Amino acid sequence: MKTTKILFWVTTTIIFLFEGVLPATTSQTELAKEGIKHLGYPEYFGNVLVIFKILGVLVLMIPKVPSRIKEWAYAGFAFDFIFASISHGFVDGINFQTFFPILFLGILIVSYINYHKMKNTTIN
Repeated sequence: MKTTKILFWVTTTIIFLFEGVLPATTSQTELAKEGIKHLGYPEYFGNVLVIFKILGVLVLMIPKVPSRIKEWAYAGFAFDFIFASISHGFVDGINFQTFFPILFLGILIVSYINYHKMKNTTIN
């Protein structure tokens, strides 16, 4: 159980930093705005995406949030990582940027698996 909690909190904290703190602090920079434009998305899309990312990481980090809502947050981040990879692949070709979101999808999956392990042991 201790290893499960450690894995959950480490991976969830990585997602929190990468998907919550980083976008919240850098979303209004010219580099971030140009990155959204480069992929063919309108500027408002980046702003909406940041809002949903911040809400999503809060849902994952706050223990008292109902599990059904956490499931939606996990699904949203999974879609985010998959579509980020697809967007970079189509626009820039196959390169590091194409696979970088898949790395974080793997981290998210570890968080998800350990969340359910912790949830199931508290129920039983």
